[in-house]
Amino acid sequence: MFDNETTERGQVGIGTLIVFIAMVLVAAIAAGVLINTAGMLQTQAEATGEESTDLVSERVDITSEVGIVEDAGSDDPTNITSVNLTVTGAAGSDEIDLNETIIQAVGPNGQENLVMPKIDDTDGTYLNSTESGNATELNSGHFAVIDDNNNYVASDQAVLGDDDNDYTIILNPEVEPFGSTAEPFGQGDESSLSIVSPSGATTEVELRAPDLFTDSGEAVRL
Repeated sequence: MFDNETTERGQVGIGTLIVFIAMVLVAAIAAGVLINTAGMLQTQAEATGEESTDLVSERVDITSEVGIVEDAGSDDPTNITSVNLTVTGAAGSDEIDLNETIIQAVGPNGQENLVMPKIDDTDGTYLNSTESGNATELNSGHFAVIDDNNNYVASDQAVLGDDDNDYTIILNPEVEPFGSTAEPFGQGDESSLSIVSPSGATTEVELRAPDLFTDSGEAVRL
């Protein structure tokens, strides 16, 4: 009789031990899952934080927006021959490659995504970096970059934040989406620009030409 009680107690003890071990294993597995999940969430949070920082800091800043009024001896100028945007990198930004930047433009003559074409110092190229910038040379879908000397900047050198370079983006008011040769962007016209840097940071720009131009060749604020 006592042997049976001892056996039963032993079996109960072994069963309890097995249950305890199983509970410990389950708890350990659960803890491992929680640790892995926490690590993944932390990694995702860090990545999201970096992306958010890039979207804020890695953007193009506009310091001036002007239009150059036609200078053809007209006493009553009505059109613009160049839209000029002076640009710099936002505070705290790394280098921003304008050659990889896109300008999403909406204007009186439709909408267009503008990119920078290849520009170098090779003779016979579409735009030559040894020549003075002329916005009316630009085809639809393109923008160009000029330096302080009004010369085209080569595609591989159009970088903001490199030695604190400030450049000027020029747009052709005689092509889509701003206008046409017959009716260029001019008095009272408006256009919206979204300048998207390589990191995806966007700068919104609203261009509004004055209702009346007074002097040929003047620079008017847009």
